[in-house]
Amino acid sequence: MSEFDLLSILSGLSLILILILNIKLTLTTSFKKHSPPGPRPLPVIGNLHVLGLKRPYQAMLKLSQKYGSIFSLRMGPKKVVVLSGYETVKDALVNHSEEFGERAHVPIFEKLFEGKGISFSHGNNSKIIRRFTLTTLRNFGMGKKAIEERIVEECQHLIQVFESHQGKPFEISTIMNASTANIIASIVLGKRFDYQDPQFLRFLHLLSENFRLAGGPSITLFNVFPALGFLLQDVKMMLRNKNELFSFIRTTLLNYSQKLDENNQRTMIDAFLIRQQEEKDKPDDYFSNDNLMHLVHTLLSAGSETTSSTLHWGILLMVKYPEIQEKVHNEITKVVGSAQPRIEHRTQMPYTDAVIHEIQRVSNILPMSVPLETTRDVIFKNYYIPKGTEIIILLTSVLQDPTWWEKPYAFNPQHFLNMEEKFVKPEAFLPFSAGKRKCIGESLGKMELFLFFTSLLQKFAFHPPPGVSNTDLDLTPGIGFTSRATSYKICALPYS
Repeated sequence: MSEFDLLSILSGLSLILILILNIKLTLTTSFKKHSPPGPRPLPVIGNLHVLGLKRPYQAMLKLSQKYGSIFSLRMGPKKVVVLSGYETVKDALVNHSEEFGERAHVPIFEKLFEGKGISFSHGNNSKIIRRFTLTTLRNFGMGKKAIEERIVEECQHLIQVFESHQGKPFEISTIMNASTANIIASIVLGKRFDYQDPQFLRFLHLLSENFRLAGGPSITLFNVFPALGFLLQDVKMMLRNKNELFSFIRTTLLNYSQKLDENNQRTMIDAFLIRQQEEKDKPDDYFSNDNLMHLVHTLLSAGSETTSSTLHWGILLMVKYPEIQEKVHNEITKVVGSAQPRIEHRTQMPYTDAVIHEIQRVSNILPMSVPLETTRDVIFKNYYIPKGTEIIILLTSVLQDPTWWEKPYAFNPQHFLNMEEKFVKPEAFLPFSAGKRKCIGESLGKMELFLFFTSLLQKFAFHPPPGVSNTDLDLTPGIGFTSRATSYKICALPYS
């Protein structure tokens, strides 16, 4: 080959390389120009001054009205993208589930869960433990008749406690939490706890406190500036609570490992320990004791907190709207009479079913869901979102989407009833989220909500304490990772 030919080839390759670099530069510049819009950030703090630290989801909802269903924010030095409204959220979670399928690396959850377990783990660990958990929950009867029997039994224990107050005012959040926790405890630990068990009550208190703290101003600040952790007492308290919770779980696991019978799987812990033995020679340590600890912790906390909070909201809403409460009671009486309400009755009680769904919509338990993270660079709705970007799914914007709900900010069971007063469920009803990261306990949660709610409304008329009007009830949600109802004392009077 002549020197002239070599120079020609090199010149040609150089031109091609320059062309490729120009195209890449053009595309990159174009992508940057098409990043999601958002408010102008300030130095250091980003957009924290716009969001506030107490209920940032409310500020995000207002920002979505200005910037659209996809917008970006600066949380200190970190850029996050917020997705709002049913159409955009569904598109991301269902049609682009791979791109939006990773759990975000949120500092407080990384501290608490260390990438283990199910809800806050990453990559293959998340997929394998999630698959195991779903299969095991189904094997132990989640959504089936066996679990219905356990819930019905627990309903009777709860009714006895309500009856013991003889119509006098009492606070319901703790007892509701204990009753729902007993359902998941029966699957995971193979037992129910007495409502007066001090160790059980302490365990529930620590779980509840960590849910409250996780959505508070100090933890929000820590998630933005993790270096401040040593100064923030709430971070230290959450870690102390975690250690105490794990001490309880560790003792339980020790008891089970000593009594393990491979031919008689009694609980999810048994199933995990048996799988652990099967996988012990494999290089990937997915079925480690650490993973088991975090899995049990997550199931017990999430399995009790969200359902009990929703039921708490439900009772307060019945107190607030006595005319709706009366219609629910009358329908239960008409369909069930004095018999125990069962899941099979749900299709015969469209109004009650509509009320329960509207309670879920209005209570808005996880207004920002649990943050996700993009697994690769993605063009979504003509916007460029880089790999590793934290994604906030604004579930509150879905449950209050005015294009789907006639009265998005009002408690209105008619949202779930058609012109013939038959039950209908709009597509935008996504309290359990959607896609690959949707709540694994959805079927269990739905069964619990129906059976607990109908069992209580069958027996009791709920009223505010003497001297308090139902119009005085403030339904502003408290501050926390979940949207909790304000704690009130109520009166549970037997229906005559």
